[in-house]
Amino acid sequence: MWQFAEAVRGLADACRELGLPVTGGNVSLYNQTGDVPINPTPVIGVLGVHDDVRRRVPSGWRQEGETVLLLGETRAEFGGSAWASVVHGHLGGRPPAVDLAAERRLGDLLGALGRAGLITSAHDLADGGLAQTLAESALRYGVGARLHLDGDPFTALFSESTARVVVTTPDPGGVKTTAQWAGVSVTELGTTGGEALTVQGLLDLPLAELRAAWTATLPALFGTPEATVGAVPTGAVPTS
Repeated sequence: MWQFAEAVRGLADACRELGLPVTGGNVSLYNQTGDVPINPTPVIGVLGVHDDVRRRVPSGWRQEGETVLLLGETRAEFGGSAWASVVHGHLGGRPPAVDLAAERRLGDLLGALGRAGLITSAHDLADGGLAQTLAESALRYGVGARLHLDGDPFTALFSESTARVVVTTPDPGGVKTTAQWAGVSVTELGTTGGEALTVQGLLDLPLAELRAAWTATLPALFGTPEATVGAVPTGAVPTS
């Protein structure tokens, strides 16, 4: 219960710092599957207003030849991560450090970039880190990317450091200049295009293979015949 109380306290601190109005929420304290309890994770809803919905920024890229940029700093932070849960079956360790001032700077930057029309997509980095974000962004509209990673590739792909977003842009110089003014670091990752998600020297995953893995989970859990697992209507995209 102490962990839950501190999580709620942290949510309140963040909402005050970021100026977010909470419109509702939910928490499941005692739900479980069989003898296994779920994590007591509070969920809140917040409200944002578009001055012009036609200028909204989608979560995935759809054009080829645009530059993929990572906004924010990546550190070796794996405690409580999706990698730790999947590979080691535990959620212990020190979680990624929260920097609310950095979150505010990033949010202000994204708003400025969106209003100026400098970015064509933006996707947060959360569970699964950069690896998950790249897969979701590419699958959104079925456009691949050719990328490269500097430094330790494991940290780059699976760290869950906070205050980070992947964006795409036809004007990388404009984004970098604006980010420098906002005090947010920028890392260039590569360009969009093709039918695969490619990271130089590490992986080359066809989008069809990624989509099959993406869509197979629920059919497998609910016993859908194998022939239909991974089948997606033409033009269909993930909803998240």
